[in-house]
Amino acid sequence: MKLKSVPATISIFLLALVIGIFFNAPAEAQNTGKKLKTSNALAAVNTNNPRIKAGEIDEKAVKAPALKSSAAVEKKTTFHRDADYWFDKGAICATYGNDRAAVKYFQKAISIDLNRSDAYFEQGISYGQLGDFDKAVTLVNKAIEMEPQNGLYLYGRGRIYLLGGKQGQAMEDIKKAAELDDEDAQVYLKYVAQQ
Repeated sequence: MKLKSVPATISIFLLALVIGIFFNAPAEAQNTGKKLKTSNALAAVNTNNPRIKAGEIDEKAVKAPALKSSAAVEKKTTFHRDADYWFDKGAICATYGNDRAAVKYFQKAISIDLNRSDAYFEQGISYGQLGDFDKAVTLVNKAIEMEPQNGLYLYGRGRIYLLGGKQGQAMEDIKKAAELDDEDAQVYLKYVAQQ
């Protein structure tokens, strides 16, 4: 393939995509009994809004003017006040081994929503990974208080105890977690039994 054909291929693909969207959107709207009246209505056809069924028109999007920059900033600020946003950032950091940043993000999620047991749990796990076992156990205990039947939380506390060298307490929690049908705890107990 020649280098000159790559931009042409991309251009043709994009043109076909735009034409396909343009000609299919009005047909979908007619099938649902709705008519597209303007090009703004094309943009309002459900692509991102889960509350609108496929092919329906978001009337608010058609009637509303484009967001001004201050409204966009306000929307962004509101978004960052959402506990889910900070929890997800913490989870990503923890997944990639940046537990120091994860602790901060989980704390932001907790400060927004004090009832997020999963944020307490994940922050505790991150503290455990950093070697601060007392803080880790305290936070996981808080999560367990909120959801005592959550086997994952018991298993997590057991893993923290293992990291801290407390084998007896660890095995108690892991056994309780296995009784609550936590798969990881069950697998761990089978592994230990084979040793």
